[in-house]
Amino acid sequence: MTSAARWGIAVATASVVLLTACSGDEGESPGASPTTGPSATAPTTAGGTSPAPSASRGTPDLSRPETMATGLDTPWGLAFLPGGDALVAERDTARIMRIPAGGGEPREVYKVPGVAAGGEGGLLGLAVAEDYAKTKLVYAYFTAATDNRIVRFTLGSSAAPTAVFDGIDKAGIHNGGRIAFGPDKMLYVGTGDASDRPTSQNPDDANGKILRLTPEGKPAPGNPKAGSPVWSLGHRNVQGLAWTADKTMYAAEFGQNRFDELNKIEPGRNYGWPEVEGTANDDRFVNPVATWTTEEASPSGVAIAGNTAYVAGLRGERLWTVPLGGGKPKAELTEKYGRLRTVAVAPDGALWVTTSNTDGRGDVRDGDDRVLRFPAR
Repeated sequence: MTSAARWGIAVATASVVLLTACSGDEGESPGASPTTGPSATAPTTAGGTSPAPSASRGTPDLSRPETMATGLDTPWGLAFLPGGDALVAERDTARIMRIPAGGGEPREVYKVPGVAAGGEGGLLGLAVAEDYAKTKLVYAYFTAATDNRIVRFTLGSSAAPTAVFDGIDKAGIHNGGRIAFGPDKMLYVGTGDASDRPTSQNPDDANGKILRLTPEGKPAPGNPKAGSPVWSLGHRNVQGLAWTADKTMYAAEFGQNRFDELNKIEPGRNYGWPEVEGTANDDRFVNPVATWTTEEASPSGVAIAGNTAYVAGLRGERLWTVPLGGGKPKAELTEKYGRLRTVAVAPDGALWVTTSNTDGRGDVRDGDDRVLRFPAR
C-alpha cells in the first residue's frame, strides 16, 4: 500500500497531459487565466511588522561569481553534504552528480532508477538526511511512470531506493518537486496541481500543497490536521522552500499568466489557487510577501541569507533579492546566465545557483548548464 493510499488518497493512473502554454511556469506563451489579482506590473512586496532576523554569516557577494561546474544536463535539485560538497540532480538523465566544495570535475555518484522524464517531470528535488553522517541517506523527488514520489537511498550502495511517499499525481507540467528538511528536522515537500486545479483546494489530496512528513514519509506530528501530511494548501506549483534564522518558512510559487509569488508559509493556511493569482485581499487567503509578473520571474528556487530571500527566475532570467523586512525586490544577474533554476546556501554561507538552459526552453550558452558560487562577504 502506498503512502498516499494509507493517508486515504486514491492513487489513480496519471493521465497524459500535454505540455500546454503556461507563462508563469517554464513555458513561453500565456493562455487564458480566470484568476483575480492586482493589475500592477512592477514587482511589489508587503513587509511584515518586524524585520526577519539576520543569519550569523554575511550575505552573498553577487559581484564575485565562481564557476563550480559546467556541462551539466538540466540540473534541478541541489543539496549539500556535511563537508560542503554539493549533490546536483540532472532532471532528464536521472543522474546525481557530486561537486567538490572547493571546485573540480563533477562525478556521478548515483543514478535514480525508475525516473520517467518528460515535460517538466523527471529527477527533481534532493535533500540530505539530517543524520547523514550516521545513515548516509539522501532523499529524491521524481516523476515515475504513474506518479510523483519521494524515495531515499544510500550513496554508493547498489540497493534499490526505498519509497517513503508516493501517489502524488503527475503531469507534463506542474509536478512541484522541491524537498527540504526544515529546522524541526521534518521533511517538507512542494507539490503542483498537475494541471488539475481543484486538487489545490482539496484538503484530502496531496497535489497543490506543501506537505510535512517525518523522515519515514508519514504525516508529521503537529500538522494542522492529525494524520494528514498537508501543511498548507491552495498552491499552484511550489518549487522553492526556505527558512529564516527564526524558523519562518517561505515558498516560491509559479503563477498562471499574471503574477508569480513569494509566500510566507503558515500551517493550515490557504494560499488561494485557483481562486486567486497574486494579491487578493480576501480574508480566506494569505496575500503574498512579493509578486512579479510572470515575464519577470517564473520562480523555481529560493534561498535565504540574513534577512534577504534570493529567488531564481527561469523565464525572467534573473535572480531576485527580496528584503524580508519590507522594501522593494531588486533584480540581479539579469540575462547574464540565462534561466536560473535553483539557489541554495552552502554550509560556508556561499550562495550556489544553477542554470537551466539545456531544458529545451533556454538559449544554450557555451558551458551550459553550469553551477555558480557567490561567496559570502
